[in-house]
Amino acid sequence: MSRMIPGVLFGVTLALSSPAWAHTDEYFESVKAPHGGQLRMTGPYHMELVAKDGDLTVYVTDHADNAISVDGGLAKATVEIGPTRTQVHLHPVGNNILRGSGTFSLTPSTVVIVFMKLPNQDGYAARFTPLKPKPDPSDKSHEGPSKTEGGEHHHHH
Repeated sequence: MSRMIPGVLFGVTLALSSPAWAHTDEYFESVKAPHGGQLRMTGPYHMELVAKDGDLTVYVTDHADNAISVDGGLAKATVEIGPTRTQVHLHPVGNNILRGSGTFSLTPSTVVIVFMKLPNQDGYAARFTPLKPKPDPSDKSHEGPSKTEGGEHHHHH
């Protein structure tokens, strides 16, 4: 019987540690991005896009938020505004920062797809909607208390 215990403990530890790498877009919507941009996960990386009209900056980290060197890497962004697509080439400008500029202006429906290729790594792409309005957690107006019509049916015997 006692031979079972180590295996059981190991299983529990594994279950507790596994969600750490499963970051969804919903998760990123709920956390504050370090530079005020939008966070996405792609492959082994997190990318944070800070977008302004004509200017894109991407910060690259791993899943533990450690900076990933983008030295020697290259990236390009496709800015989609309706049917118009603008290519922006991004270049390393710092430890984990890629930056580029182009001629575009952002709207809430603008989609920016960033493709990044680091030396000796596969290429990864992430899709951003930089100006998408954030869901307002305090907006509960459409969820009123549910009216339970209790106590109206009295059965007299």
